Amino acid sequence: MKRRNILLAAIIFPAVMAFGQQYGGMWIPTELNEKEMKDLGMKISAKQIFDPAKPSIKDAVVQFNGGCTAEIISPQGLLLTNHHCGYGQIQKHSSVQNDYLSDGFWAKNMGGELANPGVTVDFITDIKEVSAEVLAGTQNLEGKAAEDLIRTNLEKVQAGFKLEPWQKVVIKPMYYGNKYYAYVIETFKDIRLVGAPPSSIGKFGSDTDNWVWPRHTGDFAMFRIYADKNNRPAEYSKDNVPYKPKHFLPVSIKDKQENDFTFVFGFPGRTTEYLPAIAVEKIMTDTDPAMISVREVALKTLDEKMRADDETRIKYASKYASVANYWKKWIGEVEGLKKSDAVGKKKKYEQSLIAKNPQVKTTIDGLNALYTEQAPYALNRAYYSEVIRNAETLSLANQYLNFMQSYEAGKTDDKSMTSLKNRLASFYKDYDGALDAKVTAKLLALYANKTPQSFLPTNFAQFKDENANLSLIEEWSKNSVVSGRKSLNGATAATDIQKVFANPAELVKALKDDPFIKLATQLRTSYMTSTEDKYAQLQSQIDVLQKRYMAQQMETDKDRPFFPDANSTLRVAYGQVKGSNPRDAVYYGYQTHISGIMEKYVPGDYEFDVPKKLIDLYQAKDYGIYKDKTGEVPVNFTATNHTTGGNSGSPVLDAHGNLIGLNFDRQWEGTMSDINFDPRFSRNIMVDTKYILFIIDKYADAKWLINEMKIVK
Repeated sequence: MKRRNILLAAIIFPAVMAFGQQYGGMWIPTELNEKEMKDLGMKISAKQIFDPAKPSIKDAVVQFNGGCTAEIISPQGLLLTNHHCGYGQIQKHSSVQNDYLSDGFWAKNMGGELANPGVTVDFITDIKEVSAEVLAGTQNLEGKAAEDLIRTNLEKVQAGFKLEPWQKVVIKPMYYGNKYYAYVIETFKDIRLVGAPPSSIGKFGSDTDNWVWPRHTGDFAMFRIYADKNNRPAEYSKDNVPYKPKHFLPVSIKDKQENDFTFVFGFPGRTTEYLPAIAVEKIMTDTDPAMISVREVALKTLDEKMRADDETRIKYASKYASVANYWKKWIGEVEGLKKSDAVGKKKKYEQSLIAKNPQVKTTIDGLNALYTEQAPYALNRAYYSEVIRNAETLSLANQYLNFMQSYEAGKTDDKSMTSLKNRLASFYKDYDGALDAKVTAKLLALYANKTPQSFLPTNFAQFKDENANLSLIEEWSKNSVVSGRKSLNGATAATDIQKVFANPAELVKALKDDPFIKLATQLRTSYMTSTEDKYAQLQSQIDVLQKRYMAQQMETDKDRPFFPDANSTLRVAYGQVKGSNPRDAVYYGYQTHISGIMEKYVPGDYEFDVPKKLIDLYQAKDYGIYKDKTGEVPVNFTATNHTTGGNSGSPVLDAHGNLIGLNFDRQWEGTMSDINFDPRFSRNIMVDTKYILFIIDKYADAKWLINEMKIVK
């Protein structure tokens, strides 16, 4: 089953469709727009959401493994996040014999929960604005002088915090460095896998449905936080016990209605809502299309082998999903920016600011000139970084190249060497050299054909033919440390990385003759010489003007509510349950149901297959307490919350602070909300808690987990 998702021309919405969130909003939880939240229906106070002195909802929300969000849903540290956030951990526990990706995994009790070395969760225990202290003395400084003083001030502020041994403080700039906030963080390190549905539920719709609506995906997985006997963070130990949280989220199975108040609490990754029009135009016409083209080639090549071979499917599953995710997002972003006339709107906004404050014109003129000058360097940067990232053999070569440079400079130590060897061992575990030879051959040809000669190494035109590239790479691979085929000390990098690194001097000598190291060195040298320095120099000038432009926007536009761009810090977004009208004569309801899964069902399909037990439950209408007023189990729903990457796994809460859903995606028509939030198109997509509990209870027979939770009926 395949569907073409074509974004059509801009839509004129009826005047009766009013939106209170014209600019979206990812609010620092100590600075919530409480009045508007209550106007939209919130029944609790801002203090109940974030209170550093008392238990509050913030004590149930964590950053999961440095990227996604998760939430605690029981008094025994039971953690809920997205299936795609825990995908790497599920994959690592999987094999052809125990294929948890295909079959799912459910611990029968706490003793069956699986450890995940290296996985962490971070709690934010306090947030303090420290702008005055960090910016002290910088008012008349710019550039390096300002940066140096800010760095000195940051060190003083950090040193001034009184912390427990298991705490740390991180200070983050906001509003392009016009403000600074300090975050007190507690990190827990013993996180165990409790349960995950099969990919046919957790990834239902896979790439075809990714970023689009209607959606029918059970994108959830369950972990548990363990602590020492004093309930404090500790490394993994069999003696650790389930963490007892200060607060956990009650899980609501009440029916949802359109316009119900909702809020999302999590760690959105990165947005750029306040860029000038010229910057948005360059993203839309230059850098996004370049990155899309590279990933398109890589994905197509991987997909051919993954469909034909189960071992490759398992080995590359997590990597493929990671590459595909932003490839599709960027496609939607480009179309959405065009559709919402983002550049035109930004230009009009700039003119309105200039009319109120003539100094803005000087800033905008400067930004226009700098972005225009930077454009060719930004384009090459986009191509180079994506080629190196997606050609795994080149990515490996760059890791070895970094090691060689550090070793010869005398900068390696036991800690860095252990980290590198662990990273390489993990990489080779999921690396297919023959498959990547095809990817690398095609990406080298793309780079050679798309990039002006002035940005490329000498004689790089020889790589314009992908077939010739493949023959050359296959020949190189036969005697290469990087490819994992050349033996050192009786082992290859693919079989025993410890032996390969047993004599670092010998390894460096071998690497200097490695053809992939030579190619990576040529590419890196050319890139650094032709692009990186010039790009960075111009970006430094852009950053100075962007900071000034941000300050001018806040000073000049007194009617606009400003919130800082996302930067992976804890935020609250709020909105209402709503359907959408993405194009003429098309209206999407706000809720999907289990019958929609069956409508999409394609037996044996890697995206739209359905487990037999779920089919049996559907046919028997064995829904228990999890059906809604329609008589079916609701699966996903949409709302107007402003979300982005990092909000994956975020709790979606109702007016009373009960968990009603699990955020996992956005509608494709609104993915440009990272740059330009448009209330007509921007919708976040969530898994309904009714469906989550239905799967745990009826499908997985894991009622012991339900019994841990507080269910709000």
